[in-house]
Amino acid sequence: MTGRIPDRDIAAIRERVRIEDVVGEYVALKRAGADSEKGLCPFHDEKSPSFHVRPHIGVFHCFGCGEGGDVYKFLQKIEHVGFVEAVEQMADRIGYQINYEGGGTSVQRDRGTRTRLVAANAAAHEYYMAKLREPEAEAARKYLTDRNFDGNAAQQFGCGYAPDGWDTLTKHLLRKGFEFKELEAAGLSKQGKRGPIDRFHRRLLWPIRNLGGEVIGFGARKIFDDDTMPGKYINTPETVLYKKSQVLFGLDHAKRDIAKGHQAVVVEGYTDVMAMHLAGVKTAVASCGTAFGEEHMAILRRLLMDDNFWRGEIIYTFDGDAAGQAAALKAFSGDQRLAGQTYIAIAPDGQDPCELRQHSGDGAIRDLIARRTPLYEFVIRGLLADHNLDQVEGQVEALRRAVPVVAQIKDNATRKAYATRLAGWVGWDDIQSIVRRVGDEAKRSRTGPPARGSGRAAASNAPAVAEHPAARPNPNDPVLRPQRQVLCAALQYPSIAGPVFDSLDPEAFTHPAYSAVRAMIAEAGGASSGLGGAEWINAVTDGTDDLTLQAFVSELSNESLPVKSSNDIPRFITGVLARAQEAWVGRQVAELKSRLQRLSSTDEPDTYMALFGDLVALEQYRKSLLTQAMGNSDDFVAG
Repeated sequence: MTGRIPDRDIAAIRERVRIEDVVGEYVALKRAGADSEKGLCPFHDEKSPSFHVRPHIGVFHCFGCGEGGDVYKFLQKIEHVGFVEAVEQMADRIGYQINYEGGGTSVQRDRGTRTRLVAANAAAHEYYMAKLREPEAEAARKYLTDRNFDGNAAQQFGCGYAPDGWDTLTKHLLRKGFEFKELEAAGLSKQGKRGPIDRFHRRLLWPIRNLGGEVIGFGARKIFDDDTMPGKYINTPETVLYKKSQVLFGLDHAKRDIAKGHQAVVVEGYTDVMAMHLAGVKTAVASCGTAFGEEHMAILRRLLMDDNFWRGEIIYTFDGDAAGQAAALKAFSGDQRLAGQTYIAIAPDGQDPCELRQHSGDGAIRDLIARRTPLYEFVIRGLLADHNLDQVEGQVEALRRAVPVVAQIKDNATRKAYATRLAGWVGWDDIQSIVRRVGDEAKRSRTGPPARGSGRAAASNAPAVAEHPAARPNPNDPVLRPQRQVLCAALQYPSIAGPVFDSLDPEAFTHPAYSAVRAMIAEAGGASSGLGGAEWINAVTDGTDDLTLQAFVSELSNESLPVKSSNDIPRFITGVLARAQEAWVGRQVAELKSRLQRLSSTDEPDTYMALFGDLVALEQYRKSLLTQAMGNSDDFVAG
């Protein structure tokens, strides 16, 4: 039986793992301050990035949906695994040997379900790749070489071969220590009439990987005429690992180029992805066993990352037939900000990218992408193609169909530009009449009652964080800002805030939420406890079962301090601590003045003079704090 993972190993692994590298495999991150990186949240749909990672602390937080935590929390949420498995995944990542308590390093690890399925897929992939090199796989190799894919290309994309025989892979993996229930759960084997059998037989295989590069399934292509399995292509069934609506073939190869170049090319098949990449278009991906959908688009958007304006570019290699036109119309009616930067690339003679490369070479592939057509133009011209524009009747009918489509374009300038181009494409001399017709149609479409959930509140699709009066202070309140910033400092840089923060009177925090966090920090041992990073944040959040307060601590832990560089952080923290202290002393001064006004210097001279002495001392102390605060914060931007 496996022992417990000791806390020292959990902390050591967390400290050694770079959270920005782990998150960066799922989200395109960019610099956002002295020690912060941001991107589009992978846990809810958003159009402007509110997801922040703090490498210095080792935590993340989304200011849109409230999700936050350390690298383990991120893995648990993104991969749907338990805490133990998240720790073990990170240990494997950095080559760390866990010393299980009660078992030692020699104990057999009872790995979580997901990890076992990943291991089974990895072993199956190794087996399939080895089989591709054997004589039996000659037809599979010929299929690849006929399409100009040599051995290096097959190796690059991990191609393999499922051999003949009903249970060859299953027996191989059972001998390696896997159980049938694991192979079945991974989609590698299934129950036959006479016992367990392989899912794939006599087929060319491609591994399907997640963003982290793990093999989570396979796509299999028919290569023999007497293959009785249904379908030219079959894929791994839906499993714990493989969700066809959430994976894209080639994304493990393409993700960095997509993020760097702000471009993604969507093709239809495995060989099309290979052809694109080998021709130099390294941003190509394909859906696996299902049509390209909204969840696929969400994955690409997080890698492309639009920030305030759409910077990404999606290029579809649709066929020029009716199905391609229908797919383009679907894209047209989707997110307009996205549609405005969507393009269509159609190869001559209806060839797919693999065929184009095979017949015309790598240059033809690059030219195909370079000559892409804007989605708006493709859709409108597609509608016009059904009409004889040499006759007035054809022109009128074409306009009748195309005007409502152009009117769907929400951006006013773009809509007018395409209305003008529509007139030219149709051959209609009175251009302004077409522009007016499109404008009128656009107005009519907007005059109905607003859609449910419309307006600014609905514009952000972020789930609302549960309302909690004690945890929702206004972050921009100028009176409360010093309190907020000292809490941020104590959570993010406890070694700097240290004893000065711990010496702050609890009454220096006037908002219930800030007071609650101050108490949680004290209960965790204070900023001087010697803890830091994600371990320190976890120690603070462990002090409450209130999920809203935990989310609030996560928010403060990820909020950027208003400094220009990391070198300015110590000076800023010194200043903001002084400012918070000065604000508290100012309240004491006001209270003393009020008490003095209620006293008579003649009736109670001793009490009066004692309070007056305290007032003078506090005023001097306050003045020194104010000087310190101003001297250490003048150069910083407003928080």
